[in-house]
Amino acid sequence: MTRKIIHIDCDCFYAAVETRDQPRYQGKPLAVGGDPGRRGVIATCNYEARAYGVRSAMPSARAMALCPELIIVRPEFERYRKVSQDIQAIFQRYTADIEPLSLDEAFLDVSESPHFDNRATRIAQAIRKQVNNEVGITVSAGVAPNKFLAKIASDWRKPNGIFVIQPAEVARFIETLPIEKIFGVGRVTATRMHQLGIKTCHDLQSMSRLELGQQFGSFGERLYHLCRGQDERPVQASRRRKSVSVERTFDEDLPRIEHWLLALPDLIDQLKRRMQRLDHGYINQALYAKVRYSDFSISTCEAPGDIIDEEVFANLLRSLWQRQSAAVRLLGIGVRLRDADSPQQPDLFPEERQRALALQRSRQL
Repeated sequence: MTRKIIHIDCDCFYAAVETRDQPRYQGKPLAVGGDPGRRGVIATCNYEARAYGVRSAMPSARAMALCPELIIVRPEFERYRKVSQDIQAIFQRYTADIEPLSLDEAFLDVSESPHFDNRATRIAQAIRKQVNNEVGITVSAGVAPNKFLAKIASDWRKPNGIFVIQPAEVARFIETLPIEKIFGVGRVTATRMHQLGIKTCHDLQSMSRLELGQQFGSFGERLYHLCRGQDERPVQASRRRKSVSVERTFDEDLPRIEHWLLALPDLIDQLKRRMQRLDHGYINQALYAKVRYSDFSISTCEAPGDIIDEEVFANLLRSLWQRQSAAVRLLGIGVRLRDADSPQQPDLFPEERQRALALQRSRQL
């Protein structure tokens, strides 16, 4: 059976909520983010701000330079979560198969929904109308036979739009799709593809499985299917976390490893508080640390471990310092998680694995 998937994406979600609650922001360039005087970063912005070149993840100071009239408000995530819950409640009127991706977007599988004679387009239109009337913000929707295409479609007529890709239209639609639209194709991969003369999905289709594997490794197999509009991933109504993390951007760069380590206890306290909010269905698999340098480049380091241990995190930071001894503007730490109910492959070589872990820890020390 051909699936009927809807991807709903709120338009400028945080900024839309702020404008809804504060009508004086209507029609003005608005962003939600940190203080430009304290190295804040833009979380999101409305379309009036985007017209000036303001974008999410941009330093707030840079955003103000581009748009001196920009209004920047501090985020209130509890309020945004409540709005997200109100939107989720509308989704549940039409299907129980809902996969939230974040507070502002979700996949819905309406393949068996009885509403509107099981017409996915009508369901998407009804959801958009009800969110606007009841919640007071606009959303865009994409309707397609799979998740990959539905997510692309929801961005096609933003803001406040809907785009439908019928099963019979997939082959024609996908041919001219730029490779940058493929999930997982970032700047580096796109540059490499362009060097190979690949600009569209049609260009990718000319490459065999073997050639894609040789050029792009394990990602090549997924590219083979995506460039043909194929995606068999189901909508997962019970998504589970894969990690929990915390990070902090500092007002001034931390110049040396000693300064990194002084900031560690506070990050660990924050991480422990976040971990306490999880249910008991998770198992810790590994600990990791992340730094962002002054040039905005990022480096990470990871070690096996099931206990939040300050010394392990300290060793990870020392490893990052040895890798690049430079000042950082951001520190982050986190825990990789596994669902306790997920099957585990048996360890066929336990002794070798323990020796490898011991060697890894000794190198970190």
